[in-house]
Amino acid sequence: MNDFLEQIWWGNPVKNYLIVAGVILFVWLLKRFISLYLAGLLHKVVHKIWKNIDKKSFISLVVKPLGLFLAVLVSVVTLYKLNFPQELDADVYKYTVKQIAHCIGNIILILSFTSLLIRIIDFVAMILEKRANLTADQSDNQLIVFFKDFFKVILVIIGIMMVLRYAFGLNVGGLLTGLSIVGAAIALSLRESLENLIASFIIFFDKPFITGDVVKVLNITGAVERIGLRSTRIRTDQKTFVTVPNKQMVDSVLDNLSLRTQRKGELRLHLDQSATAKQIEQLLASIEKKLLRDEIENSSVYLNDISINSFDVVVEYYTRPTALEEFNILKQEINLAMIQTLEDHKLELAGMAMDVKVSNGKTE
Repeated sequence: MNDFLEQIWWGNPVKNYLIVAGVILFVWLLKRFISLYLAGLLHKVVHKIWKNIDKKSFISLVVKPLGLFLAVLVSVVTLYKLNFPQELDADVYKYTVKQIAHCIGNIILILSFTSLLIRIIDFVAMILEKRANLTADQSDNQLIVFFKDFFKVILVIIGIMMVLRYAFGLNVGGLLTGLSIVGAAIALSLRESLENLIASFIIFFDKPFITGDVVKVLNITGAVERIGLRSTRIRTDQKTFVTVPNKQMVDSVLDNLSLRTQRKGELRLHLDQSATAKQIEQLLASIEKKLLRDEIENSSVYLNDISINSFDVVVEYYTRPTALEEFNILKQEINLAMIQTLEDHKLELAGMAMDVKVSNGKTE
């Protein structure tokens, strides 16, 4: 039996193959249990920083990528203990099979580790989102989503650089220098995209509006549904979906309708000149009584102008910042009340009554 284990197959004793296969099989079979144990230890460390971390959520996010990374790491390290068989070390183009196998092993190891870090970023973002949901300010939520995607992009770029360096053996420093020159040329051609990217940072930190706000910009009125790295998506009052570049959102005059403290309603009554001063005075008093409603916070009624054709009465009222549908219903009720008030005082609007006289066959 010992003689069999000491036999050399493809440059390695048989017992080395059995040991490597046993270790790899053991790890792959028990990777979930091992990763659960390590995830529990990692949770204890993280719990010291964030006290209200849900252990079940943490383990469900981390255990799978952690188990894969451990299995790949142990497999790669164990396989390195074996001598690569010279019989299989053939040339494929400019590379040997050994170099290709080494490259594939490093790529799998780096990708599995990157996947683990991405899951950790997701978990941290989930914790921050739960905390942000406890506050009324929604700006924290959009910052979390923005920086979660931002750090993922950075992590993927670092992962690609590690693959180029440790798998393909490229000089990353020289590559970055070359890319910086190319990047400068690309930056000039993509100047507008870079301006939109910078504008997105201005939006997130200056906070002229946040997700969910109703804004008016460039003759577009609607609710902000998403703020991206390049553009802002707005759902208009016509239920269309408009994409506005962030640079225009920053440079243009923007009216954040959600931040207003009141809604204003205005009505102009052009009374016929047959109205007397006493009738107008009584009308103003009646309108003021009509505006004494719970929905209206303050109001004003006054004779604004005396023109050639009419007496102009202005009715202004302010409500709390209600939804547009509620405001339109209130506006309709007030308009109908104004018509009823005019009828009660037997007043007419200018132009409603017209006398036509016929003299000598001619219309005057």
